[in-house]
Amino acid sequence: MAFTIRIVAGSTAPIYRQIVDQVTRGVASGELSVGESVPSVRQLARELVINPNTVAKAYAELVDSGFLETQAGKGFFVAKRRQVYTKAERLRRIDESIDQLVNQTLALDIEPEEIVQRLLERFEKNLKPASE
Repeated sequence: MAFTIRIVAGSTAPIYRQIVDQVTRGVASGELSVGESVPSVRQLARELVINPNTVAKAYAELVDSGFLETQAGKGFFVAKRRQVYTKAERLRRIDESIDQLVNQTLALDIEPEEIVQRLLERFEKNLKPASE
């Protein structure tokens, strides 16, 4: 089954962020393999009916963060995983997300145990091998 990017209209996440998040998750889960090509900027823009600049912005971020690489005249490919950021920077970035989650949890009056359970479920769902 081919990897498919889906955009959720009306999402609070910008379209480019949705692309970045889905490709990142695809690489992390093994659904996208090292060396596998992703659609060209124009092709993905056409498929999603969005501006090519939006796709280009997402791909640029994915290249900068080490998830994709470009091959001149050939396109974009899943890069061999490398750590672009130090461990301290990776933890700082995840701490920002955790702070947002904690604030949202408190605002919505949800018990911490429920959030932990939902996080574990998401990890299980997103880290299953692609063959399942």
